Amino acid sequence: MSTLRYGGAASTSEVRTADRTRARKIRRNTGIRLLFLLPAVVYLLGIFLVPVIYNLVMSFKNYTAASINGDAPFIGFQNYVQLFHMPVMGKTLINTIEFVVGSIVFQSIIGMALALLFNRKFPLSRLLRTLMLIPWLLPLIVSGTAFKWIFDQNHGVLNAVLMHLHIIHSPLGWLVSPNLALISVIITNIWVGIPFNMVLYHSGLQNIPEELYEAAALDGCNKWQQFWRITIPSLKSVIAIVLMLGLIYTLKVFDVIMVLTGGGPANASQILSTWSYDLSFQNMQFGQGAAVGNIMIAISLIFCFIYMRATRQSEVN
Repeated sequence: MSTLRYGGAASTSEVRTADRTRARKIRRNTGIRLLFLLPAVVYLLGIFLVPVIYNLVMSFKNYTAASINGDAPFIGFQNYVQLFHMPVMGKTLINTIEFVVGSIVFQSIIGMALALLFNRKFPLSRLLRTLMLIPWLLPLIVSGTAFKWIFDQNHGVLNAVLMHLHIIHSPLGWLVSPNLALISVIITNIWVGIPFNMVLYHSGLQNIPEELYEAAALDGCNKWQQFWRITIPSLKSVIAIVLMLGLIYTLKVFDVIMVLTGGGPANASQILSTWSYDLSFQNMQFGQGAAVGNIMIAISLIFCFIYMRATRQSEVN
């Protein structure tokens, strides 16, 4: 009996020792993982979170050129109130909506059409698909400069071609006309964003089983019916991602507009990103510029929340 009792006690002690050893090993491994994550956390905090917080604080102060080296007085929501009382605010919001919607719609449609084209096997398809990525790989400054030459009123290629085809009878001021400036920057941004949409849609098309199309063809569905009943439902998640990322990227476009029009003429192509720059570095109203930046962040967060909510509901259903 005593032998069994001592053996049982020894066994329990060994189990406790093993549990403590295992717990120490788990804590040590967890500490090592956290140590490896520390640089990434520090980077994210320093590059993203700290500037966002500083920008938020700045928007509640009367931060001007005179207060850069001193303490700017706290004024609460006065910067936001002043922004919404400015006549240019309404124009800028309308331009931003038109710019974002126009760019995303045509980028998505053309990108989808090209993805469907390159999803078929034909000679030089891979080479052509690679060449289609060039607009996406070029710096936006380069793309904007190229289109500035294309849209030039006196020597631009676009006016020359349109006049040669007798579509117009005199050169159009694409970049200097209040009626055409926004259209010009939308066209440029569409050209820049098409490859991004094409790549995502093409990757989504690759994951659709070919058997679905074969079964639909046997049932008598034509190509158009297959597109609406198989392709679009199968790409629903990809389309949501493309639209979400397209909205965020388009909302913060800055380089293209600054190179082409600078937001002019007469604020005809001014959007929130360029207006924030003008307020901060042209008018030296850093608090108001920061407020516009926060409005852009708020809009992006709202659409991110809508996307996450819709994605969660689709997964539940």
